[in-house]
Amino acid sequence: MVVAGVLWCVVCWYALRGLGSVWGRAAGWVERLSPYTRRLHAWVLSAPATFVYVVLFTVSTLVQFSVPPRLIELLTTLQSTNLVNLHRAPLQTLLDSALWVADNGQGLSLYVVVFATVVAWAERRYGTPRIVVVGAAGHVLGSLLTVAVERRALESGRAPARLAVTTDVGVSYIMVAGCAAAVLLMRGRWLAVGVVFLGVGVVGPMFWSRTLWDLGHLLAMLCGLVVAWGLLRVAPPRRPPDLAGCLPVGGRRAGAS
Repeated sequence: MVVAGVLWCVVCWYALRGLGSVWGRAAGWVERLSPYTRRLHAWVLSAPATFVYVVLFTVSTLVQFSVPPRLIELLTTLQSTNLVNLHRAPLQTLLDSALWVADNGQGLSLYVVVFATVVAWAERRYGTPRIVVVGAAGHVLGSLLTVAVERRALESGRAPARLAVTTDVGVSYIMVAGCAAAVLLMRGRWLAVGVVFLGVGVVGPMFWSRTLWDLGHLLAMLCGLVVAWGLLRVAPPRRPPDLAGCLPVGGRRAGAS
């Protein structure tokens, strides 16, 4: 599991740094690894909204793993962006559902990887305020449009009544909106990779599974794409900040200074 691997690496790194203060060989390893950890640290600092959000939904998902599945199913249904909840408390429902990973937390590692790479890269280019707007548009507008389709299906008798209380949560909506914004800035082979990724992961399911959730992902992606395009018309993408030079240098030399 990616999350467990990341936590293990963090623990090992700080344990190594602690040993480095009393053991010369450990201090040497810290000095060799510091350039890479500083780059990683700078990457995280340059996309604060993305990584704060990763921490929030990861914590909520880890809670799911330690709670009985029936209770989690009840909680996610009560905090889902379905017709009943949006009619009762729309703002609270949208906020709550943005913290849950669907299917009892399955696929958490994939979410973490995509956010930490693709969405973080997009935040570096758009800036934090604009990527927050893109993510919010994907979640809020995507959810509202999906619910509008859901309502129409219920009123026309094309969907069962239980669809009004279905589970639909927002981490994936925010992710596909952020990925769409990133693809908008890609060039060359990366653009081809991004288009294939969105085509297979978001557009494709509309042809082979055709569920309401597949429609929701497609609408969230389109909302993120349109909003990102509009934001780029206001101002061009920024030059990614280089924060590596602002970070302290670890290792033997830093300890001696």
